[in-house]
Parts: sequence; C-alpha cells; structure tokens
Amino acid sequence: MECWEWPEEEWRRRVDQVRAGRSLKPASWPGGARCAVALSFDSDHDTNELRDGGNSIGRLSWGQYGSRVGVPRILDLLKREDIKASFFVPAVAARLYPDEQRRVIAEGHEIGLHGWIHELNSVLPEAVERDLHFRAADALEAITGQRPVGMRTPSWDFSPATLKIQRELGLLYDSSLMADDDPYELVENGEPTGIVELPVEWIRDDAPYFNMNRHQALRPYTPPPAVLDIFIREFDRAYEDGGLFLLTMHPHVITYRSRIFILEELIRHIKAKGRVSGKGAVWFGTHADVARHCLHGELDS
Repeated sequence: MECWEWPEEEWRRRVDQVRAGRSLKPASWPGGARCAVALSFDSDHDTNELRDGGNSIGRLSWGQYGSRVGVPRILDLLKREDIKASFFVPAVAARLYPDEQRRVIAEGHEIGLHGWIHELNSVLPEAVERDLHFRAADALEAITGQRPVGMRTPSWDFSPATLKIQRELGLLYDSSLMADDDPYELVENGEPTGIVELPVEWIRDDAPYFNMNRHQALRPYTPPPAVLDIFIREFDRAYEDGGLFLLTMHPHVITYRSRIFILEELIRHIKAKGRVSGKGAVWFGTHADVARHCLHGELDS
C-alpha cells in the first residue's frame, strides 16, 4: 500500500510513536545564568568504517586520529577553559581506547551511550537493538565505573523501538531528535515518559560541513570561518531566548589545526557574551547536568 493510500489511523500511528511533549525549558539556569551551553563530542573513531563492514586502512587511520590527536586536544582545551562536556562513545571505540574513556571521566566529563559499533538502529530487529544497547551500557560501565544515563543514537538514527529500550535502560535523557530548540519531554504513543530530550540539529554539528569521502561526492565545501559564524549565530539567538545551545562535534573532524580555532573562538565568544551584554552569565553543563536541571532544578544551588 502506498503512503497516500494509508487510512488515517496508519499515518497517525506512525506520527504518534515518538512525539515532543511538554517543554522542559526552565525559567532560569543554575546560578541565574541566562543561557545553558552543552558541548558534546561523538567519539566514533574507527567505528565509522567498521559499522559499514569496511576494511579501509586509510579510514581506520582517520578514526585513530580522533583518539590519538583529537580527544587529547579537546580535553586540554576544556581543562584550560574550565568547562565540562559530554562524550558519546560507541562501545567498540571505548574498548579500543579504554584509557581515553578513563581520562574523560577522571577530568569530570560525562560519557553517554552511542551504540555498540555505531550501528543504524532503524535497520535492526528490536531484539538485536535492545541487546546492543544493553551490551554497550555494560561495556562503558565496566571501563569507566559509571553507568551511562543518556544516549545519543549513532547518526541520530532512532527506530520505533529505541524509546522503549531507553525506558528499559532507565535513562535520564536522549539527545538524538529535533522537535524543538530547547529541552522537552519525550512522549511514546501518547504517554509521557519522563525522559528529557536535548535536541540536536545538523546546523549545530561539525560533520555536515567537513565530512569527506573521496569515493563519493561528499566534500567539505564550507570554509571554517563560515562554520564559526553559523555556530555563533545559533548561540547568540539561544542566549537572547534564554534557552539551550547544544553543539555536536567529532574529535576526528573539529580538531585539525585549521579547524580547532572554531571551538576556541566560539568558547571565547560565549564567555564574553554575558560580560558585554550585562544580561547575566552563561552556564556550561554536561548533558546529564542540563537534563537534571530541566527535570528537577537539582543544580540551582
């Protein structure tokens, strides 16, 4: 049956599987800050090649750059700026580079779920997807000593079963969907779930601007200064709205010598904004921090 032949109950059923519920944008952020900033890094590393069943030594080395150069460069910058961030790590990448994950946690950052091998959830049987998510949670906990409380699905690929599995995992938040600029509660088939959605968007992601595949038409056509301008404009409007600015980055993408300035200058701009405008400070938090504040105001003190 073609989509235009569906009865109303069918297209409503598809739409209602996962929806945005009540807004969870708080009246204020911790310390009276006007805007919350949640920086995140998807440490895909070698799984970009492995998840497609590939064996390209070149692409695997590109993934290794993310761990060998990218994550240390990011952690050093975050330490200098005294900022906490969230890292979403496929379990295979975490097992390839366990010391990296231990350093991330030791320096006060968060590690969240990002699949087993960066698989696409929407092509998996529900039982397989469930097994991979639970195995990934177990693997990250075994390496870091901390059970993940949030998930970013690989490639933001969200299956009809994903939210159900997240509820079984007892997660606090998801960060894979795009129904708002600011946090909201996920609703499953009309039922509020209590899970916070911290929305993403391709505009606020480094990969669409810089990804490269020499065997395809994928080329980095956007110059780095233009990407910085886009990110700054996204933040500035979030600041004026008193909302959340959430940025997704990748260690194997953003940290090259000609690109790392994007993150450095963005952080400088964000920190200066409150001082210049006189409208209040900016609060940097992990995704878990943001979700807890939106639900319970746990960080007000």
